Amino acid sequence: MFTFQWPWLALLLPLPLLIWKFWHQYQSITHTPQLRLPTLPRLQIAFTAVKVIDHRTRPSIQSLLLALLWISLVGAIMYPQLLNKHVEVINSGYDLMLAVDLSGSMETPDFFTPQNERISRIDAVKTVLQPFIERRLGDRIGLILFADNAYLQAPLTLDTEAVKHLLNNAIIGMAGKETAIGDAIGLAVKKLRERPEESRVLILLTDGENNTGSLHPLKAAELAKEYHIRIYTIDVGSLYKGSNEKELKQIATSTGGNYFPATDLNALARVYAHIDETLQKTEAESRIYLQRTPLYQYPLGFAMLVLLTLYLIRKMQ
Repeated sequence: MFTFQWPWLALLLPLPLLIWKFWHQYQSITHTPQLRLPTLPRLQIAFTAVKVIDHRTRPSIQSLLLALLWISLVGAIMYPQLLNKHVEVINSGYDLMLAVDLSGSMETPDFFTPQNERISRIDAVKTVLQPFIERRLGDRIGLILFADNAYLQAPLTLDTEAVKHLLNNAIIGMAGKETAIGDAIGLAVKKLRERPEESRVLILLTDGENNTGSLHPLKAAELAKEYHIRIYTIDVGSLYKGSNEKELKQIATSTGGNYFPATDLNALARVYAHIDETLQKTEAESRIYLQRTPLYQYPLGFAMLVLLTLYLIRKMQ
């Protein structure tokens, strides 16, 4: 569909005519015509020196070109455009925010690969979390990294490749050494609360107790519950410590989520398989997209061509 973004600018089209009319009236009122009679010798010289010019055609051509120039310029600033058909896109899925702990303890190498190679907790999380992200087709994935503070690394997006890339580049120490679980939950609540109510999910991965930050985890869990955000807590490496198990369980159960201990790669993989089975997709949002193709360059180019033509006509006179 063809349309103008600013059609009201068409009011500028009669502006040159109005200026000419009122200026002509002003000139006729303020200036009294004078009759000058040149001497006969000068009159003879003028008639012999002047060239025959067709005054009936040249001014009319120039006037037409000037009119086309003005119409083209006005048409360009009205911003003509083509609007594609409305396309309604319905996304069925969840808004999943991943909060990954980058505190110093996540560097502990107490996980083993199938080849019996020792790897750190953060590498174990990356190894199993990336396939989980790939399987979340239709879900919007966001990424929060936290330690001393919580940082939004990726907003909610359907671009799972970008989220995987950002997760893979996360390193211990980039957010500090302590563990601010409450701040991570609070940031997730802030980013999820505007999403459709039935689709808000936070997956929290941590291996330590909350020991820094401005918001207590249980208080943050109350906020999540208020906004109907389910929290799944994953206790990474919990076989080697259990001091934070009770708090993580309380956070999960109070929001309608689940608590999962993850002591090895197989346990971590089972956690994500369970989440895949538990989360049943629901219709999250419906949007109408409208693609605009600008066309102002065509009348503007035509105006430049007319201007060049006027210049050449003046040059030839």
